[in-house]
Amino acid sequence: MININGLSIHFTGDFLFEDVSFVIADNDRIGLTGKNGAGKSTLLKILAGQQEPQSGTIIITEHHQIGYLPQELIPDSSKTIWEETLLAFENVIRIEKEIDNIQLEISQREDYASEEYTKLLNKLAEKEERLVLLGATNREAEVEKVLLGLGFQSNDFHRKMTEFSSGWQMRVELAKILLQHPEVMLLDEPTNHLDIESIQWLESYIQNYQGAIVLVSHDRTFLDTVTKRTIEISNGKIYDYKCSYSEYVERRLERLEQQSAEYSNQQRQIAQMNRFVERFRYKATKAKQAQSRLKMIEKIDVVELDEIDTSSIHFKFQDAPHSGKVVVEAKELTKKFDSKTILNNIDFSLARGEKVAFVGKNGEGKTTFSRLIVGDLDASSGVIKTGHQVSIGYFAQNQAQLLDPEKTVFETIDHVAVGDIRTKIRGILGSFLFQGDDIDKKVKVLSGGEKTRLALAKLLLTPVNLLLLDEPTNHLDMDSKDVLKTALLQYNGSLVIVSHDRDFLHGLTTKVFEFKNNKIKEHIGDVFDFLEDRKIEELDELNKSNNQKQSVETQEEVSDSKLAWEQQKEYDRNLRRIENQIEKTEAEIFSLEEKISEMEELMSNSSQNSNSDMSEVYTNYENVKTQIELHTQKWETLLLELEEMKAKSNRAT
Repeated sequence: MININGLSIHFTGDFLFEDVSFVIADNDRIGLTGKNGAGKSTLLKILAGQQEPQSGTIIITEHHQIGYLPQELIPDSSKTIWEETLLAFENVIRIEKEIDNIQLEISQREDYASEEYTKLLNKLAEKEERLVLLGATNREAEVEKVLLGLGFQSNDFHRKMTEFSSGWQMRVELAKILLQHPEVMLLDEPTNHLDIESIQWLESYIQNYQGAIVLVSHDRTFLDTVTKRTIEISNGKIYDYKCSYSEYVERRLERLEQQSAEYSNQQRQIAQMNRFVERFRYKATKAKQAQSRLKMIEKIDVVELDEIDTSSIHFKFQDAPHSGKVVVEAKELTKKFDSKTILNNIDFSLARGEKVAFVGKNGEGKTTFSRLIVGDLDASSGVIKTGHQVSIGYFAQNQAQLLDPEKTVFETIDHVAVGDIRTKIRGILGSFLFQGDDIDKKVKVLSGGEKTRLALAKLLLTPVNLLLLDEPTNHLDMDSKDVLKTALLQYNGSLVIVSHDRDFLHGLTTKVFEFKNNKIKEHIGDVFDFLEDRKIEELDELNKSNNQKQSVETQEEVSDSKLAWEQQKEYDRNLRRIENQIEKTEAEIFSLEEKISEMEELMSNSSQNSNSDMSEVYTNYENVKTQIELHTQKWETLLLELEEMKAKSNRAT
């Protein structure tokens, strides 16, 4: 357990958070939320012991180990993936040596009944129990399991760390933390460098993890899956909710509405008492009552309204210039790096106005294909071309890192802006929350979210009819992601987006292209349709080798299973349809009954209305009664249909 009491930290005189107190219990699943710059990463660094607060205390249960994954890391290991991952067991090796020393000491003693001898035996038992908990007895199998789960292939294990991108090296750091089995894991944006399949594996791993987890993530689906408690950091305060992220959003709104109502009621009462005091304080007969109200006002515990940070980016993409019907077309496209084939014999077409998603494991060619479309890379064979008058706006996966760190925010935009757009630079930057002195900051001092916002701002400088965005949501907070998604929904050009953020992709695209085994496969619908079709809730299905052979019996079982799944899917769909119709019909009946009540009240006061007015009321009254009867019959029929469907399903099972 970790006890945080009165924690405060400030930069340049302003408190990032002040007098913060909360407790992390042994098996907590906590999601830290708040805008970029609210202090989430700083709080994790303090809990990890990498930064000191200005005041406050942190008490950690004795012998509790903390594992910390920072948002950004510069790995410098020259070891292989396997060798580096085995470093996770340094603590295990140390404990094994301690066990050897204890066993040696026990073997040399003969005072079997002494207190010291008993203490040695207890200490030995504790150490051995700790080894079992850390997975020391089966460490190589554990290493293989975690590395495969995080997306590595078996033939990657003995390759040098330096052969992999920083994102893949961050996966190794995450693997080491998972294998250490710390009592508390602090994870800062752990999904930023993972693909959808690895994220789902991590979700499953965390759900079965024995220990406390505190994480920062802007992946709403990930948070909802793995967290049961949400701590919001806002304006230097924290708000603790015992629920997942989506429920927190609803509860937070309810809290603010209730707080606003309490504040309004209290201010109204205070105003009434003040008016009474002002009116009667100098009248002898009322002076005592006036003084009594003054004392009441002084004793009131005034409701304080929480300051809400309403700042958020706001923008929309410029209208897309006209282009040909076919925006991108590839035929028999192959791309190799040296002898390694990334894409093999690919056919692909993107029509004007289409919005599609690229998904699949990292390293399967999503970014490579994006760069082929843009023209950053040349094909090894085959053809890829853009259509008539196609202009591309490209956000690279490492776009934020490509910014010149020595340029200021303003210079970054001014350097590429041309023509009339130069007069609008300050307005564009303001839309992305760069205001006042912010525009004179150098890029190197910006946070990850600020760099991403600046890179996105550059996309507004020129109208384009094809947006190609490779992981644009990394480092963006929830509000910024929502604004970006809204802007993309309103964008009238073509869109290709590479992303692992399921909530962000949901409803944004009409097609999903899955990259796997050097090929791409088209799926109609959005990302959740794709996930359902591929049934990748159990990620083992996606990790099966293509050359894995199944017996005829197993194939029949899979076929039967698929049929049963399809039947269940159809049943669920029909069940939801009928339940929605019942709910809609009940709402219509309720609305009609309200109209009947209003007309009956009107008819009861008919003496106050003219005969011509009441004639129309009587006619409407009969019409509404007829509608109620018809809707009631429909409601009864739907209920009967629902009962029969459920009874049939029960008989089948």
